[in-house]
Amino acid sequence: MENEKVGLVLTGWFLTLRPLPVVTMCFVWKEPLPVIIIGNGPSGICLSYLLSGYTPYVKADAVHPHPILQKKLTEKPHVSILDQDLDYLSEGLEGRSQSPVALLFDTLLRPDTDFGGNTESVLAWEHQAERVIPHLVLGRNLPGGAWNSIEGSMVTLSQGEWMGLPDLQFKDWMRKTYRGLRDSRATAGDIAHYYQDYVVKKGLSHNFFCGTVVTAVDIGSTESGETRSQQDGSPLFVVSGFMTSTDGSQQPFRFRARNVVLATGTSDNPARLGIVGEDLPYVHYDLSALEEAMKAGDVTPTSDPVLIVGAGLSAADAILYARRYNLPVIHAFRRPVDDPGLIFNQLPKTMYPEYQKVHQMMREKSVRSSTRYKGYLSLPKHQPLLFQEDHEAVFHDQNGEHRVFRVSLVLVLIGSYPDLSFLAHGGTDLTVDPDQPLSPKRNPIEVDPFTYQSTRQRRLYAMGPLVGDNFVRFVQGGALAVASSLLKENRKPP
Repeated sequence: MENEKVGLVLTGWFLTLRPLPVVTMCFVWKEPLPVIIIGNGPSGICLSYLLSGYTPYVKADAVHPHPILQKKLTEKPHVSILDQDLDYLSEGLEGRSQSPVALLFDTLLRPDTDFGGNTESVLAWEHQAERVIPHLVLGRNLPGGAWNSIEGSMVTLSQGEWMGLPDLQFKDWMRKTYRGLRDSRATAGDIAHYYQDYVVKKGLSHNFFCGTVVTAVDIGSTESGETRSQQDGSPLFVVSGFMTSTDGSQQPFRFRARNVVLATGTSDNPARLGIVGEDLPYVHYDLSALEEAMKAGDVTPTSDPVLIVGAGLSAADAILYARRYNLPVIHAFRRPVDDPGLIFNQLPKTMYPEYQKVHQMMREKSVRSSTRYKGYLSLPKHQPLLFQEDHEAVFHDQNGEHRVFRVSLVLVLIGSYPDLSFLAHGGTDLTVDPDQPLSPKRNPIEVDPFTYQSTRQRRLYAMGPLVGDNFVRFVQGGALAVASSLLKENRKPP
């Protein structure tokens, strides 16, 4: 193996490890792949499972608590859900998602969970080799996507059971690992390990091409510049990027595909304040920076306070983490504490006591020396103006006055945006309003609600937060819609 690297070679439709000469630095597949999925988080994993021949049927003895849906399910008892009319089945369903297929799949997997029930899934899964659609799943991290980057002890917002994927209940997985849920919720570390284990247990590993960064998705063009189209007239996709090896070297890849699925999530680009000093070394946008600073001894219980900017759950997680280690905290946010749009004012108090504790702390308006939450200072309705090299943070308060605080480290946690820079125009031409920036909440990618195919580009699909499905329990409906569409397309005569 001297002077060789272990590279990935496509053999047939499968990825295998094979030693490659150092000079062979680009992976090329001469025939187009049926599907490439960009993103290996929960939605990408679920879609890989469905494209790998795992097929959902309604159990013969199952009775769904929703009477209208139950009647529909009995009309074609021997037909897979993937082959049925998703529009018809999902009609009339209501719940916590705006996506009809997301509601459908969720209520099939967890029939009455929103009503406190514990009815088992009405689905039975069969593996049918003739349904396999070869595909690759490209991701920067290990399977699980952004869950691998979250501090492991953080507790999920959703109940642990809602984090599970088809045919491997999370509670069963936890039981086998001799662990339990914390107040019905799970830690981010458990979730990340569950997703990695799911890929292995379901035999999906050969589909996953991890440690990859996609840099371009070209539509209809080849290396020589000529246009290539498929038999139905739609263009082929050319997906390019690089893989980072264990030794840190980067190896380019280029694949052609008939269909591309965007499943990148929204955590790639942290939102910025747009002020002077944001690029200083002590200003960060991820909780992991605080962990590293603690390990290095740069932040201690006796150092200057950690400044946390933001009023969402990521900011709350950072506060809880800092308080666990007795770090002094200054917490600044632009909204008033009683703003109804604040996430803390929307959460059930009994279900999320730790977040309600943070909300209670945010209400404190006294100075740090006399507050009952020693080591914590709340700054509601404060707007950061600039960060200075001497670690001083300057704010504009609600009275129009300037306030200056000396800090050891700054965490700006005000949200994030997807990175679709590998697409023309950053993907904005695929959104509901192409004249506005892509925003999962305000301006998502526009897709057909029953296939999740882009309304702007044939054979390009999007799922998960990119289309407004923000919770794991609902992103799986997007996988169902995409898989159903691809299977039906695959059966059409050429």
